Amino acid sequence: MSHSTPSSAGHAPAAAGSATGPAVPTYPEPMDAISMDAIPSSPAPSRVKDNPEGMPTKVVAAVSLGVLAITFMLNAMDRQVFFPLLGTISKEYGFSLQAGGLLATIFTLGMAIAGIPAGFLVERFSRKAVLIVSIVIYSLGTLATPLASSWGDMAVYRIISGLGEGMQAAALFAAVGAFFHLRRGLALGILGFAFGLGATFGPALGIMFAGQFGTWRAPFMIFGVLGLLLAVVVAFAVSRKFTERAISLTGVEGSYDYMPDRAYNRNSLAIAAAAGCGSIALYGFLGLYPTFLTTQLGISTGESAVALSFVGLGGLAGLLGGWIGDRINQRTLLIVSLAVMAVLGVLIYQFQAPFAWQCVFACLMGVFGTGVFFPNMNSAIQRAVRPHQVGRAAGLFVTCYYGSAAFSGLLFAALVPSIGWQGAGLLQVTVLPLAAAAIMLIVRTPLFNNAVRATGH
Repeated sequence: MSHSTPSSAGHAPAAAGSATGPAVPTYPEPMDAISMDAIPSSPAPSRVKDNPEGMPTKVVAAVSLGVLAITFMLNAMDRQVFFPLLGTISKEYGFSLQAGGLLATIFTLGMAIAGIPAGFLVERFSRKAVLIVSIVIYSLGTLATPLASSWGDMAVYRIISGLGEGMQAAALFAAVGAFFHLRRGLALGILGFAFGLGATFGPALGIMFAGQFGTWRAPFMIFGVLGLLLAVVVAFAVSRKFTERAISLTGVEGSYDYMPDRAYNRNSLAIAAAAGCGSIALYGFLGLYPTFLTTQLGISTGESAVALSFVGLGGLAGLLGGWIGDRINQRTLLIVSLAVMAVLGVLIYQFQAPFAWQCVFACLMGVFGTGVFFPNMNSAIQRAVRPHQVGRAAGLFVTCYYGSAAFSGLLFAALVPSIGWQGAGLLQVTVLPLAAAAIMLIVRTPLFNNAVRATGH
């Protein structure tokens, strides 16, 4: 099937009134020109009908983005609240260290499973509907977690939460990426900033709620109810003109025929592979960094928590990282960020610097890992596909990024007994980012969907 934009697309109204054939439905001119043979049959027409003005007002767009950012912040709180309560939960249920550790990260398996299917869903159904359903799913999983009677059913509830969070991430990245297609990096950086706030304050709020109500179950119930309420808010406060934005299939200088016609192409698959390698490095570091500080450097548990918080502080640089990614060669930026992560791995694990320097290095890991690497990988994979395929690109990113994260801590823990912290840090936090950087070398940015626009400026 041809994916070129028909030259007669702008003259559809005449065809609609032709006596020689059936009427052809047309859409308002302010909407970007859409090649109907280049997109799935169901989503684009409905999005055009629901978007008669082409774009929502700035106020409506700002409110929609703000509400969705809050839902992503709650998503982060849902994920992070389990970690500081794990000791109490394991003691009550009698979980071993290994069983508790797997339970803490198993939700990312649900996210990985949900990623690619969710990518197809957001291309065939309303993104807003998928967002609402996903928030309800992960909120119900959170509500069910304190009701578990054993490791098995608690693991199931955690995976259900991950399924919902993965669906939300794919739909959210696709909706925001499509609406801000010229400033994807900055827009996804805003989401990263919101997520960073949730990751920073979620554990503290969880401990506070547990203390006030005298039970570790309280924060799960509170966050679960808040999630259901937010789903209602999204239904009324988020505009479909924002979530269902259809991007033009023609660029400033012509069509997107210069791009591969498949969503899973050389560029998108290379970026997905690089994202997976980088995720193993980043999440392996995050998962066992406090343990490394306490066991190897003799730093107290409280100080290790402070050092870890500097990672979240650095992650707030996502706004800047995304903004820069919209203005320079994104492949170069990603290679630089991965190289810096590799150097930081050497400084942290090989030199084993004292506490003050560990805080500095942790902050820089947050800046380049979660502030630059995450939003730019996320936006780059959407730029590697044609505009109508951003849903599948977002789903592929979620699956590869979080699927790798699910087993990163287990890999690091398996390496430490055999080659020590220095060897494990070298392989996982230094070699893997360099491998990801090498993979990025085969990415061809002239085939990105913003390449025509960039040359037209």
